[in-house]
Amino acid sequence: MKKIIVLIFIASILSGCILNKVTGRKQLSLVQESELQLMAVSQYSIFLSENKVLNPGSNANAAMVDRVGARIANAITKYYQSQGKGSVTEGYKWEFNMVESKEANAWCMPGGKVVVYSGLLAITQNETAMAIVVGHEIAHAIAKHGSERMSQAMMQQLGGVALQVALSQKPAETQNIFLQSYAIGSQVGAMLPWSRQQETEADKYGLIYAAMAGYNPQEAIAFWQRMSTAGGPKPPEFLSTHPSDETRMRKLRQFMPEAMKYYSANK
Repeated sequence: MKKIIVLIFIASILSGCILNKVTGRKQLSLVQESELQLMAVSQYSIFLSENKVLNPGSNANAAMVDRVGARIANAITKYYQSQGKGSVTEGYKWEFNMVESKEANAWCMPGGKVVVYSGLLAITQNETAMAIVVGHEIAHAIAKHGSERMSQAMMQQLGGVALQVALSQKPAETQNIFLQSYAIGSQVGAMLPWSRQQETEADKYGLIYAAMAGYNPQEAIAFWQRMSTAGGPKPPEFLSTHPSDETRMRKLRQFMPEAMKYYSANK
């Protein structure tokens, strides 16, 4: 009997794997992107209502986030459409907001719902570094890392049931998994940390996305160096699950030649 249960569990995992059009690797996917985008609209609205949103019309930093986000969103949307992969950003209705917070954090929900915390400004220090951050977070969403983490958590905690069933039977638990999957609120890194593979993918494609928008990807080296030393010996929450500084810098330098080709073509 136990063997049958194990076989059913394995079969459910295999049947839930899809090939990611961006990264080219197979991912566990038990949730539809359209369902996640609907959840994102609701959760994004709730988050903004519970936090102080800075007005881009009267706040230069909020305006910068909006400008950076729009440039990156436009660049990658055009790029994937030109590659015959328009479905990568299908359903995306981009929004970029900066909230007042001491946290050095940022995230992107499905459908392009982005938030940057004002605490990052002391570390970014310039618009190009902000583009590195926004590109990195968008890369997590475009590569469906949050969906992958949510699928893994639903398999472990809710038995791999469909999202609509989970929402109807265990709404609180399901919403909490969603928030933790996208590192939103006070649960950053508490239960569902990014894997090393996901972080490396976000670094790589984040560089390329910033470069596509005309931002020099070489700024990433200085930014991540500042981030690694922020807050003294204890790294900020934003870095709590990230690769070691040495690993990140080494891989960023490996990715840089490809990113620079996009920058040269778009600056």
